[in-house]
Amino acid sequence: MSAYTARATRDEGWWVVEVDEVPGLFTQARRLDQIPDMVRDALALFPEVEGDPDAATIDVIPCGKEAQQARLAFDLHEQATKDMETATRVMASTAQTLSQEGISYRDIGSLLGISFQHAHKLATA
Repeated sequence: MSAYTARATRDEGWWVVEVDEVPGLFTQARRLDQIPDMVRDALALFPEVEGDPDAATIDVIPCGKEAQQARLAFDLHEQATKDMETATRVMASTAQTLSQEGISYRDIGSLLGISFQHAHKLATA
């Protein structure tokens, strides 16, 4: 099984695709999820390059300003998710510590900026 890198750039409503490993192989698709099949179809025209296009692995790499903007949004979302997980762990640990020190759930809630019910849930988890 062979692997190919398909670089896709947006142009007039289409994804224009170049395949790194096969100079001169170009194709296009309306959607990113269509690119692997389009590349396999194009590879079928070059049996000397790829004997079994249906088994080829196609790695689609979106390029251009749209892809960069989407990547930035994705990366920020991933970081926010990690930060939220960290904050949740710290909140729970803090609620448990404060509860063990005899502080009421209402006061824990006030200190952490959450409801006393949520403070109770975190402290007893």
